[in-house]
Amino acid sequence: MVSNPVHGLPFLPGTSFKDPTKTAFHRSQTLGYRNGYAVVRRPTVGIGGERLQVNQLSQAELDELANKAPVLTYGQPKQAPPAEFIPAHVAFDKKVYLESQGIELNPPEKMALDPYTELRKQPLRKYVTPSDFDQLKQFLTFDKQVLRFYAIWDDTDSMFGECRTYIIHYYLMDGTVEIREVHERNDGRDPFPLLMNRQRMPKVLTENAKNFPQCVLEISDQEVLEWYTAKDFIVGKPLTILGRSFFIYDCDPFTRQFYKEKFGISDLPRIDVSKQEPPPIKQELPPYNGYGLVEDSAQNCFALIPKAPKKDIVKMLVNDNKVLRYLAALESPIPEDKDRRFIFSYFLATDMISIFEPPVRNSGIIGGKYLGRTKVVKPYSVVENPIYYGPSDFFVGAIIDVFGHRFVILDIDEYVRKYMESNAAQYSPEALSSIQNHVQKQEASAPELENKQAKEEPGMQELESLIDTIQKQLKDYSCKDNIREAFQAHDKEASGYVDREMFFKICESFNVPIDESLVKELIRMCSHGEDRIDYYNFVRAFSN
Repeated sequence: MVSNPVHGLPFLPGTSFKDPTKTAFHRSQTLGYRNGYAVVRRPTVGIGGERLQVNQLSQAELDELANKAPVLTYGQPKQAPPAEFIPAHVAFDKKVYLESQGIELNPPEKMALDPYTELRKQPLRKYVTPSDFDQLKQFLTFDKQVLRFYAIWDDTDSMFGECRTYIIHYYLMDGTVEIREVHERNDGRDPFPLLMNRQRMPKVLTENAKNFPQCVLEISDQEVLEWYTAKDFIVGKPLTILGRSFFIYDCDPFTRQFYKEKFGISDLPRIDVSKQEPPPIKQELPPYNGYGLVEDSAQNCFALIPKAPKKDIVKMLVNDNKVLRYLAALESPIPEDKDRRFIFSYFLATDMISIFEPPVRNSGIIGGKYLGRTKVVKPYSVVENPIYYGPSDFFVGAIIDVFGHRFVILDIDEYVRKYMESNAAQYSPEALSSIQNHVQKQEASAPELENKQAKEEPGMQELESLIDTIQKQLKDYSCKDNIREAFQAHDKEASGYVDREMFFKICESFNVPIDESLVKELIRMCSHGEDRIDYYNFVRAFSN
């Protein structure tokens, strides 16, 4: 057993010894349980199980003893007397804390003069000489007598301003002025009857009245040098009231009589202030840009959303499906254009023209549609007022200028000749004579032409004989008019040709016997190329 090396050493003040052999430093338990509750208990041993001294004090007792050391020495301290109570309204009386808060105020300004206060500063006794003007006499003399003036306020120079009419009343009994608004039906304004309530109107103010608080106090004689009177309201002169410039243009009969008797003014004629409306501006169409028809382009100038030009419905119904056809040649210095032929179709319902060039084999020119349906303008017409070609311009020998290309009419069909005979009034004598001469030439050259065609075109004889055979075989089949109208309805360009698909659809709809050998041969002879069929000769075979 190792003995404690520090055992027996004196424990002097200021010195302490630690046992180097000590290994246990745990503290004893200070909590315990009694009847299920946790209670505090005083430890019986010290750290590491050392024996406690009998008179050893706890840490709380030591702290309390240290705090009561001055009390033990000097006794209980005496409490200081309470401070004297001063209310806040007494402590802060006549004191402002703005500079301490960093706020700087402006220097004091001079207070505005109060008319009542200034009046009180004057001497108590102040005698004023009474005026010669008797207000009571004025009231009794001019009671219910009012001067009426008719005026306008022209505010058109300002934004959204307008010229408005007013009635100005001047009451002779007290010299007050009233301005009334004149409302018209549906003028779009609120029905306020008065622009200015009845009051005396200052004409000339004093210098001190510039800063006078008019919105609070009423203007008195001390601020006004001159008031508006009856002599200031004269017909034909402008008048400024409350910043508005009124022009008096008329008055009532009583006012005219008053001015004649009072001021000797007898000439107060009424001034006409009605503004003459400017003449309507002539609407001029912009220059034609060359796209479409002039009528269609002009619709963009007449309305924001353009509408189609109005059509002559009666004319379209009367002339529906009426087409005038002409044969024409092209005037051109190019040799290849010498033998080109064109078919002009004039549609009476719409006054439009279409041009079709029949294709010719081995000519080097494709042919087909040359010009779609459109109105053709004459070369000498003005762009703003175009003049279009009409039926009277088409006759044998006539020259038609189509957008810079010149065509010469060579021949007409039988329907055109009948139309010209029935409407001879709209054709010139030159046009009628050209048709007569052309018919006579055709009749004279008919036998020679038939012999020549018989020699040059042997296929035509075969076609004519085939047509005769079909008519004899199908003598009871008659649909010439109906089937012709069907073909013409699908032939928009009036070329005399339709494509093969449409051709067979129309034949099937009319129950045409296309399976017959003779009909097949007729279709073969009427075919021009692979996709087009001449329906004119085909229809001839089914007529009685």
